[in-house]
Amino acid sequence: MNTESSSTWCVIGRILLKAAVLFLALNLLFAGLRPSDALGRITLYNWFLPGRERLPYGENPAEANNLSLNNLPAMFASHRVSQPKGTDEFRVFILGDSGMWGWFLENEATLTGQLNEMGLVAADGRTLQFYNLGYPIMSLSKDILLLDEAMQYNPDLIVWPVTLESFPPQKQLEHPILQNNPERIRRLIKTYDLQLDANDPRFVDPNFLESTIVGQRRPLADLLRLQQVGFAWAATGIDQAIPAEIPLRKSDFDEDVSWQNYDQPVTLTTDNLAFDVLAAGVEMAGDVPILLVNEPIFISDGENSDLRYNAWYPRWAYDQYRDLLTTEAAAQNQPLLDLWDAIPPDEFTDSPVHLTPTGTEMLAELLRPYLQP
Repeated sequence: MNTESSSTWCVIGRILLKAAVLFLALNLLFAGLRPSDALGRITLYNWFLPGRERLPYGENPAEANNLSLNNLPAMFASHRVSQPKGTDEFRVFILGDSGMWGWFLENEATLTGQLNEMGLVAADGRTLQFYNLGYPIMSLSKDILLLDEAMQYNPDLIVWPVTLESFPPQKQLEHPILQNNPERIRRLIKTYDLQLDANDPRFVDPNFLESTIVGQRRPLADLLRLQQVGFAWAATGIDQAIPAEIPLRKSDFDEDVSWQNYDQPVTLTTDNLAFDVLAAGVEMAGDVPILLVNEPIFISDGENSDLRYNAWYPRWAYDQYRDLLTTEAAAQNQPLLDLWDAIPPDEFTDSPVHLTPTGTEMLAELLRPYLQP
């Protein structure tokens, strides 16, 4: 090997060594700083791309221009709620589950979309602007996790639709968005003395190696994918895949009265349901008023409907839940609007809480008198 060739390989070797050292240093620095939240706030939305109408959720990014991720700052940075609050704006947050998010509904047909179309005005002249902060998970803990992030965006009113399926204690930490934000959930457990296990084995606590750039390559790729699909979202306004034919909810049932872990009717108390999480959300809101809404459910008149309202709820469980919710709200002087039977059965689609556009419009009209301060 001649001198010139040897020198070239030495240069290449030094470059590769420096690159390896730099890569290792960056990984160690990333693992030490854990800058995921800060990176999540770096976004193309709300300045180069329009802000999303609802929080990102979806398992098929190419088809729906959307994806699910666990980085809360990134989710909110992509949403139009992160835009500066207008001086003439009365800001209303809508929490809740997939029904409020708008499952199988275009954005304009969601509850938030229809309320914004009403052009409601507060007594002081400010225009009501509604923000869809629903998310397709049934868990009160998920609701307060999102509310905790949302409070920095200065709401004037919070509308919190709830239903029995969000109250079972065993469901509170069931979903990945909860399991992948253990530090946030543990802080909420400690702050509000929640009856949840801060050491739940489902929590994802990455070790040092898993916290490096290499270990976090999937979450980092999700941040980039969220920006990428934003271009298709901006061009089409499509953020979920809605089938041409939507399957309908079940109307006929077996002779069965089971619910969650109960095979037979029992007497429910507030200890059997996550009322402590509900109270934490109200406390978290502070001086911002909350309107609790017991959201409408599908009520069947089919086989064994004398035992069950729908596939989710035997009558014994749901009736007790309503009584407990009413009693607790009254005891806390918390406004509650019970709309459980307010929407006709034909206006529900594939689940006991998913509404058609017409059903959602009915719900918006029912809420309207309670939303003009």
